[in-house]
Amino acid sequence: MQTTPIQQQALQKIQNHQAVVAVIGLGYVGLPLVVAFAEAGFRVVGIDVDQRRVDILNRGDSHISDVPAETIRRLVTAKKFEATTDYDLLHETDAIIICVPTPLSKIKDPDVSYIIASVDQIAQRLHPGMLVVLESTTYPGTTEEIMLPRLQEARPDFKIGVDFFLAFSPERIDPGRTDWLVQNTPKVIGGMTPNCMTVAQALYESALKRVVPVSSPKAAEMVKLLENTFRAVNIALVNEFAIMCDRLGIEVWEVIEAAKTKPFGFMPFYPGPGLGGHCIPIDPEYLAWKLKTLNYNARFIQLAAEINFGMPQYVLNKIIDALNDEGKALKGARVLLLGVAYKENISDLRESPALDLIHLLKTKGAEVSYHDQYVPQLKEEHLTMTSVKLEQVTLEQVDCVVIVTAHHAYDWEWVAKHSRLLVDSRNATRNITTPTARIVKL
Repeated sequence: MQTTPIQQQALQKIQNHQAVVAVIGLGYVGLPLVVAFAEAGFRVVGIDVDQRRVDILNRGDSHISDVPAETIRRLVTAKKFEATTDYDLLHETDAIIICVPTPLSKIKDPDVSYIIASVDQIAQRLHPGMLVVLESTTYPGTTEEIMLPRLQEARPDFKIGVDFFLAFSPERIDPGRTDWLVQNTPKVIGGMTPNCMTVAQALYESALKRVVPVSSPKAAEMVKLLENTFRAVNIALVNEFAIMCDRLGIEVWEVIEAAKTKPFGFMPFYPGPGLGGHCIPIDPEYLAWKLKTLNYNARFIQLAAEINFGMPQYVLNKIIDALNDEGKALKGARVLLLGVAYKENISDLRESPALDLIHLLKTKGAEVSYHDQYVPQLKEEHLTMTSVKLEQVTLEQVDCVVIVTAHHAYDWEWVAKHSRLLVDSRNATRNITTPTARIVKL
């Protein structure tokens, strides 16, 4: 496809950093992307349906721990970034990046309603030279089968790759990381046409260090699902190894440490109380759903999900057995959970296994409390709790302490000294040699 005048104009705006970039969805994916483009010299408009979130950002604060408030304040003051709930600002933008949630329904079908709602808003304001990129994780074919028809229906006079441009680029955000950030993590992109690819690649290369082009949006969508399915399956494998080692009376953590000394053919994964975060528990289910429509059963994904989602129950059984050894029933026992975020050093509760564990404990009649410095209040469906103060008396008054999330700020030596019974699902107490508490591991 030959370069068109509209494409040339779009490329020139990007190269001169005169393009206005819009990011729809200002959460864990969207906000770091806003910062990356604004710091590269672009004016960025952030759109979100949450008015409270918009107000927080416009006054120079941040609701994401990975994005410091001073960074947002600097960009707002320099007029490089503004947040809004008004989609009409899309009329003045040149590139739009969609970073909205893609949850699963209760029957584990993909919920792409947020994508559709965003695309419909864009379609009403589609103008010549506009680049639209989807970053939300979804099943292969979403960009081509859902987004493109809606945009073409709104502007039948527009031709893809000539008058407007469409691409998919999977997000690779890992909350809490300080080494691999948006700017230095390689960015995979697939354009609907070669011209779409050229424009999308130019935009991302203007703010990020490396772009990895692939042949199509469908290929780029599949890249993300391979990455997260790889992790889900390997975590399931090591979780099952933990169960098998427990049956055999072997320390699984010792086995992993020894295995990872092999300099080739092995990559260490670690067991835990279950999967958390938006990506690993959910993304493989998108692929499994898509393959069901093609009469194919994704067996590895289903087996991995069965093992991983069974881990909270496995931890519960560990707690029950540990209390039983102390002559104590779970019903009426006081159980304190340390850490409820889905991973260490962040406040993200999405799909956290701690939520399932709390539900299981409460169902069995335990008195449950938790401490998490990153999550002062826990407000989920049918569940409202407040983090307790972590003091010596707090540990001494409970029957069992359960390590669910190993935040680095915890003093595990101190926790083990003042607890009576400690169930460690993260191997956080591995360096403690003379604990006061009886420690039970996965």
